[in-house]
Amino acid sequence: MTTTELSDSLLFKSDGKGPKLPSWFDKPEPKSYQPKMRFRTVWISDVHLGTAGCQAGLLSDFLHSIECETLYLVGDIVDGWRLRKGWYWPDQHNEVIRRVLKMAHRGTRVVYIPGNHDEMFRDYAGLSFGGVEVQLEAIHHTADGRALLVTHGDAFDGIVLYARWLAFLGDQAYTLLLKANVVLNAVRRRLNMPYWSLSSYLKMRVKNAVQFIGQYEEVVAREAALRGVQGVVCGHIHSAEIRQFGSITYYNDGDWVESCTALTEAKDGSMAIIDWAEHVRKAAEKRASIAA
Repeated sequence: MTTTELSDSLLFKSDGKGPKLPSWFDKPEPKSYQPKMRFRTVWISDVHLGTAGCQAGLLSDFLHSIECETLYLVGDIVDGWRLRKGWYWPDQHNEVIRRVLKMAHRGTRVVYIPGNHDEMFRDYAGLSFGGVEVQLEAIHHTADGRALLVTHGDAFDGIVLYARWLAFLGDQAYTLLLKANVVLNAVRRRLNMPYWSLSSYLKMRVKNAVQFIGQYEEVVAREAALRGVQGVVCGHIHSAEIRQFGSITYYNDGDWVESCTALTEAKDGSMAIIDWAEHVRKAAEKRASIAA
């Protein structure tokens, strides 16, 4: 499938009179009795739609539960690496796309910054599809006056940049781990247990992985300092974090394969990480305690 065909299948179809929204766009929303959480800005990345490891259900629930002025999609939203090897696209993945397009349609500014797994969309930088702006990088100005560089972050990953074949080899091993994660959580669901990431647990206990994450964060923060901004928002390494490096604040919004996290900015410019899997778990415990 070509990039154009993939874009059409995800965003819109044409009837010969110009683009129109797909048939599933106007499906009725699930009713919610919870008030939406309101933010000035939300960042998500590393969704990896098109893979079995993608937690599309949790992401759809998150997107349905929020309102924001700006939504940044900080790369690896669609996993082109995996889709080239075989098509995998369940209905839940369509629901994520539909939810994003709905937000754009209703006034949220949506900025898509492609990463290395969806690098095919970098050719469309400067264009807009279904109200979604495609950019290589962005500068975000917070409510409290800070300038933040927004970038996926793969440009600072020496493995991806200088040894692409090694990155693909690592991707194969990581895919096997994620498949084990899917099986494990299928069993946990049958036992009415909440989502838990085996891959994230193991990664944080491997010395080399922890060392790589620390070095990566330092390199990204150094680049932000060279750019003359006060902070940087990125994804890529699937590790949500807020850290201070001198005058630079490093933000990583995490992912929706392992941790199911997002970075948020409140109306006053304060920033926080939301762990949605943990949020859902606590909400379920609260309902259970009330019912008891």
